Amino acid sequence: MEYNEFINNLKNNAKKINVDITDKQAIKFYEYMNVLLEWNEKINLTAITNPKDVIIKHFIDSITIEKYLPKDASIIDIGTGAGFPGIPVKIIRDDLSITLMDSLNKRINFLNEVIDKIDLQSIKAVHSRAEELAKNKQFREKYDVATSRAVAPLNVLLEYMLPFVKVGGYCICMKGSNIDEEVKNAKGALKILKGEIEEVQSFNLPESDYGRNIIIVKKLDNTPNAYPRKAGTPSKEPLV
Repeated sequence: MEYNEFINNLKNNAKKINVDITDKQAIKFYEYMNVLLEWNEKINLTAITNPKDVIIKHFIDSITIEKYLPKDASIIDIGTGAGFPGIPVKIIRDDLSITLMDSLNKRINFLNEVIDKIDLQSIKAVHSRAEELAKNKQFREKYDVATSRAVAPLNVLLEYMLPFVKVGGYCICMKGSNIDEEVKNAKGALKILKGEIEEVQSFNLPESDYGRNIIIVKKLDNTPNAYPRKAGTPSKEPLV
């Protein structure tokens, strides 16, 4: 996609979700996309390679959570993959301090190149599984917000996310269009892990019929030390 077309498309669609993107920020998104598509030829980062789809399904989708992020918040993005939603959020919210976590080292190398290429500050990429990193005192219950996009069913995802969040903080779970069963199945996990669903926002992304849900979970109390359980257990034996 030609540069000016990209900039106009990105800015116009961001306005549809009430986000204003500056020229400087738009350039960072353009460079991010180019690095993503270049690396995607070497390692599998995304099945979405059409620039218009990258704008809507990756960039715009990621920044739909911006309004839920407190000023100067510390954020951990669990299972960030190619950097979604963490990097797009950081581009438009320089006040945020962000940790990108992923279990595949090749993706961490990609993320570090993006961070360096587009000159982002107060953001780092960490190679780990959530079950292991959440046992580390440097990371456990240290964040105002945990985010995650399309990583696991909600009852599994909460076991990954809630241990990282301070009491009174939030998990922002980015999900697809059909979540009723997931929400129902997560009641036991919420009780055990000390969280409650505060809000669910349902919407379609601009210029698409791509249905999305944002589930906001507030952390009410300290997560018991037994959680998360050892690597692999949350997905094999989800909390009920």
